Amino acid sequence: MSVSFRQSNTAPERSLDQRLDALGRANQVRSRRAALKADLKRGDANIRDVLVAPPGFLLTAKVVDLLMAAPKCGRVKSARIMEHCRISPSKTIGGLSERQRAELLAYFGG
Repeated sequence: MSVSFRQSNTAPERSLDQRLDALGRANQVRSRRAALKADLKRGDANIRDVLVAPPGFLLTAKVVDLLMAAPKCGRVKSARIMEHCRISPSKTIGGLSERQRAELLAYFGG
């Protein structure tokens, strides 16, 4: 006997309050990430410190976005670093393995 399960691809229904709360949290995360990236560009924050102990709001950010915020590190150099450290372009900060994190730290002198 064959049983077929249909999987729904729609998001569960959310109340207006739940949607507004989620939107507020997402906006706060985006603002904090933007502030950190600006600090990195200005040299007020150190990428090594961020990689050693990333704040919670950064865990779901892409590694390449963080690298591009580092001084003198554009799209091409970021891609080279990612390739050198064997990190997928879709990898997030929170998803880095210990090896990948160690190679990134070594690259940035940590």
